[in-house]
Amino acid sequence: MSTPTEVAPEPVRKRSLYRGDPGMWSWVLHRITGVTIFFFLFVHVLDTAVIRIDPNKYSEIIETYKTPIIGLMEIALVGCVLYHALNGVRIILVDFWAKGPKYQRQMLWVILTLFVIVFGAGAIRLLQILITHSF
Repeated sequence: MSTPTEVAPEPVRKRSLYRGDPGMWSWVLHRITGVTIFFFLFVHVLDTAVIRIDPNKYSEIIETYKTPIIGLMEIALVGCVLYHALNGVRIILVDFWAKGPKYQRQMLWVILTLFVIVFGAGAIRLLQILITHSF
């Protein structure tokens, strides 16, 4: 005679693997800003290389950059570079400072505060310049 075997119940997952912690979003934003900066540098090298081929074409390309939309993209680029730099310093501290992992969350909030203050001031000035040159 056989005895029935009990099957262990499936474990219930309360959360997904990605919990939405600030550290995860910091990592995602660090990657996005890095790719954005790389794309800018790639385009910058390409448009600068045009001057050796055709200086007139280079002048045309530079004129297309003097639009308000490109001005807003430049402000976004400043934000990307600033965030990437500040978060990079935080990552270095987490990796190489013995107490870094313990204070990583506090350091994240410090860099975000610094980012808002510095980028806010810079964006206001850049918008003033953009408005005076555009209109």
